[in-house]
Amino acid sequence: MDAIRNRADPVVTEIVRNGVIAVTEEMKINLMRTAYNTIIYEALDFTTGLFTADGRTVSIGLGLPTFIRGMAETIKAKRAHFGENIEPGDILITNDSYTTGSHLNHVTLSLPIFHKGRLCGFSCCMAHWEDIGGTLGGVTTDIFSEGLQIPILKLYKAGKPNRDLMDIIRMNCRIEEKAMGDLRAEVTAVKTGEKRFLELLDRYGADEVLAAIDDIMDHSERGARARTLEIPDGTYEAESFMDDDAVEVGKRVPVKVKVIVEGDQMTIDLSEMSRQVRGFYNSARTTGFGCTQVAYKCMTSPTDYPINDGAFRSLNSVVPEGRVISATRPAPMRWWMTYPMTIIDTVFKALAPVLPDKVIAGHHADLVSCNFNGINPQTKRLFIGGMGPLGGGWGAKRDEDGVSATVCLNDGDTHNAPCEMSETKMPLVVERHELIPDSGGAGRRRGGLGIRKVVRARSPVNVNTQIERMHCRPWGLEGGLEGGGNYVHIRRKGELKSDLPNAKVFHVRLEPGDAVFIHSGGGGGFGPPWQREIESVAEDARQGYISLDSAEKLYGVALDPATFAPDLARTKALRAAMAAGRATAAE
Repeated sequence: MDAIRNRADPVVTEIVRNGVIAVTEEMKINLMRTAYNTIIYEALDFTTGLFTADGRTVSIGLGLPTFIRGMAETIKAKRAHFGENIEPGDILITNDSYTTGSHLNHVTLSLPIFHKGRLCGFSCCMAHWEDIGGTLGGVTTDIFSEGLQIPILKLYKAGKPNRDLMDIIRMNCRIEEKAMGDLRAEVTAVKTGEKRFLELLDRYGADEVLAAIDDIMDHSERGARARTLEIPDGTYEAESFMDDDAVEVGKRVPVKVKVIVEGDQMTIDLSEMSRQVRGFYNSARTTGFGCTQVAYKCMTSPTDYPINDGAFRSLNSVVPEGRVISATRPAPMRWWMTYPMTIIDTVFKALAPVLPDKVIAGHHADLVSCNFNGINPQTKRLFIGGMGPLGGGWGAKRDEDGVSATVCLNDGDTHNAPCEMSETKMPLVVERHELIPDSGGAGRRRGGLGIRKVVRARSPVNVNTQIERMHCRPWGLEGGLEGGGNYVHIRRKGELKSDLPNAKVFHVRLEPGDAVFIHSGGGGGFGPPWQREIESVAEDARQGYISLDSAEKLYGVALDPATFAPDLARTKALRAAMAAGRATAAE
């Protein structure tokens, strides 16, 4: 680390610190207000950001946390591609999965910001398009079947649109008005970033603002290093598993991590991760780096803003090519986001023995979403849409219950989509949307609860799910029990099919009245369940979070079925037996 520097006025530095956050937030707002697809303006499946001229992250308008690295690497790739052939008014585009780290639906625009002829940074936006061509369902086994691949190109050149490229994009999207509407919304977002950042540069001077950004990054670095020093030196390992890759059904996919702490530096080694798989659960190397950065930031600087490159200078990420988070062409990438979040959970698991106050037990770790398509009887036109993401249970902390009905870790600011919105846009009815009792892992601190959503078709529709972690359920810590898994049921002609081998359902046709039951998992518990406060167990049962049976069998609390009042004598006997059983097992 360089010596401590004060190259910028400290008052200006604080103004710039808050200013760049405001810029990326305004980029987010303008994108939401102008986008056409609900996955952008309702679910917030996008990320905006400001970057230095050489591609270092200045501030991220957080949407998808694992894009901390992906967007920066996309800027660097665009700079390397064009070299000095970048000028004011250019807008650079790509959705290359092996550059961005994710699937082809993530179209990324970058706008170089010039101030008085000097390249001072980039404004960038990545947003999820509902359709980019390719198959609407089923298992893809290469990138070519997943849609239109856009190499690094200029969407705008010196302020003039590239009509040929726009025509190619338009022709490859099934609902062109939505695709082109979202493209214009992204253009609005990056132009917003340019305008607001130039105002900062004009007001305080380019040299002063850029020096302030360097000082902000140095400050973030010092904070991350100081907190890393608090972690005992050592090598920590953990392993978990995913259900399968949808091709080799039932074959577990290993997720193994090694964390090495040496002084103020941490290395997260993903060398022993599973090799890339045939199914579409791969992501590219930038996502491998991104998930290590998310884990590191959660443990060392979770409340430091803006999110910037300085916070990761003390992190060394080992991500060899050819793994599920560093797949190489032409590996399929359509469901890129699922495995990385379990990697982050597994890093927490590895460090739980030495950081018990800073980690959580396993969480449901999936979008738990269904994708629907068909002909809308009202408009007589094709519709494509998702029902989700569905929140689920997060793992408990040492001193706090896990949160319930919350979107998975990978998706940050992404929201649970309103049921009414989905019902308005698609011929579907949401029959039920409720918490699932007993889905949270039992523990001294209980895991969060998952959600049950029942969606009925009003006209013929096709449904696809790609849901993971049905069998490899969220683990507990320090004696806490695992949470419930994610799973799917199908109801046809009034009969419920609940014996599916996993939660992946492809090309299922629902007729009017048929329904899909989507269940998100719960979070793992923390600490032995029989140590939970008796009144907390009684209140959980009173609220319907746990059943009376679970209160007695898992928590050792006997409750009156009518009043939920605890039977203290019986509870004491139950808990003494549980404690004795644990002691015997430990011996």
